Amino acid sequence: MSSEDIIELKNALRQEMLTKRIKLSVNAKEMADVKICSELLEIITGRAATVVHSYIPMSNEVNITPVINKLLQKGVKVISPKTLSNRKLENRVLHSLEKVEKGVFGTVHPIGEASYTGDIDLVIVPGLAFDADNYRLGYGGGYYDNFLIKYPKAYKVGVFYPFQKVNEVPRESHDLRLDSIICPII
Repeated sequence: MSSEDIIELKNALRQEMLTKRIKLSVNAKEMADVKICSELLEIITGRAATVVHSYIPMSNEVNITPVINKLLQKGVKVISPKTLSNRKLENRVLHSLEKVEKGVFGTVHPIGEASYTGDIDLVIVPGLAFDADNYRLGYGGGYYDNFLIKYPKAYKVGVFYPFQKVNEVPRESHDLRLDSIICPII
């Protein structure tokens, strides 16, 4: 399959998943979010992670804010990305979900200028589609692929809703495999 064909398949799958996610009922979303957060906390605790990289949910992404708040309460260092225009993420320490600002593409990131450059134990990864081999389809900017390759020792966990699981995510050579995925049965 040509690179152009893979890109076309990815774009079609992105559109399909965005549409399905918009149609997810509030009740089903809330139930799934609770189950995902519970399982995610178990993984973080079981791995004794002290530095966790977490996206701050936007729009109708999996709402992991309860996990973020619990980690902050426990004294776990939470790092969240600021999306930059050059397909890169700048890591920033999150002190509170009250101290954030809007960024590009509807993202939200911690307020402050200082970036975090230390080690990361675990990364919570958003996405639009995932498969049983733990590959993910992101939004198409390559931000997480560029970021994750710099942290090969970090444990990478994808979170998603059941309808986002597909037989196989179309892959290119730069796509990275996650260590685990969390998808609740609802």
